[in-house]
Amino acid sequence: MTNYYEATILTKGEKKKFGFYAQDKKDAIDVAKIKFSGLFIKVEEASEPLELQFKKFKTNLLKNIKKRKIKPDALIAAIRQLAVMVNAGLPIHDSITEVSNSTSDPSLNYVLNTLADDINSGNSLSKSMENFKYELGNLTIAMVKLGEQTGNLDKSLSALADMLEEIRSNVIKFKKAMAYPRNVMIAMAVAFTVLISYVVPQFKSIFEQLNAELPLPTLILLKLEHIFNSYGPFVLAGGALIFVVSKYLISNYKKIRFGWHKMLLKTYLIKNIIKYSTLNRFTLVLSELVRAGIPIAEALDTAVDMIDNLPLKEKLGGVRVAVEKGQQLNEGLRDTELFENMITQMIKAGEDGGALDKMMEKVAEYYKMKFDAIIDGLSEAIEPIMLIIITAMVLLLALGIFMPMWSMGEAAGL
Repeated sequence: MTNYYEATILTKGEKKKFGFYAQDKKDAIDVAKIKFSGLFIKVEEASEPLELQFKKFKTNLLKNIKKRKIKPDALIAAIRQLAVMVNAGLPIHDSITEVSNSTSDPSLNYVLNTLADDINSGNSLSKSMENFKYELGNLTIAMVKLGEQTGNLDKSLSALADMLEEIRSNVIKFKKAMAYPRNVMIAMAVAFTVLISYVVPQFKSIFEQLNAELPLPTLILLKLEHIFNSYGPFVLAGGALIFVVSKYLISNYKKIRFGWHKMLLKTYLIKNIIKYSTLNRFTLVLSELVRAGIPIAEALDTAVDMIDNLPLKEKLGGVRVAVEKGQQLNEGLRDTELFENMITQMIKAGEDGGALDKMMEKVAEYYKMKFDAIIDGLSEAIEPIMLIIITAMVLLLALGIFMPMWSMGEAAGL
């Protein structure tokens, strides 16, 4: 916990007081001597100004309500800068401080400043990053750990930047593929809401005069109209509340997060996107670790650490146990039932031939190809679902309104 201190400094013949935070008085004296120019007089603990108290309260409140999100482009640029500086031989603390000063992203600036302070206290970069898993991601931590283990942090950071750029490119590609279906569905949802809210009520009085049994589509429309017009704001508020609570529970409770991730792995399209992107990164990181001479068990630990999906993480985590029991890597991977027989045979050939790193790299390329194929064909894969939803909405409206009208026409004909 930090306390507020005031340093009295004699500068240009005048006594000036400067406020700052420090762990204790000894730390405050050290900070004051380094931070402020002039003749050092004294440091004493002081009451925190109300303005700073309010600012601190606001920061902590926002921190608890909303996690810091770093812009992907800012993170990639920072990692590339860091790689160049480390390659040039600059100390990691100085490199991080310099990158922090040059970034315009406030969240990234905060994270980098905290990392610099932790490193100054004697922690490793990967250990310090553990406190920022949400902001930096498991992949970033795993690649930094790889660089520390191999002594090639600059190369690991460069490879990490390439991987993050590829992920960023895939996200952009995914958003573009989803743009048309999303816009069509939004337009249909708005049209459906307008019809339910303003058009259906016009027919409601007519239907009530029929004094006849209404068909099911009409009953559904009338029920939806009643809910929309009577409880619309409550429905929206309830939906928002469910979303916020669900997000909180998934973020803070591992069992709930595990169940959510398990459900995603059973969802059409999403399951393959998650599976192949995870296996691509897992095999790529593992190949880099094996190439660097890291023991298989330790390499598996690092590669598994960067996996976000908990069921996949649990399955691949079991590979280390299998290897420690004396099984070959290909046997452990086969037991997870995540890898095709062709892939395990390739890995077995790599183990037998002493070229496991190269074979794992080929496997990573294979899963990248599979992932890219899914993303490229996303629009076509979503179209059938979109058509089914649109057809169902149009049928419900058409049948709900016209079926009673047909009944009235038949009655008039009689």
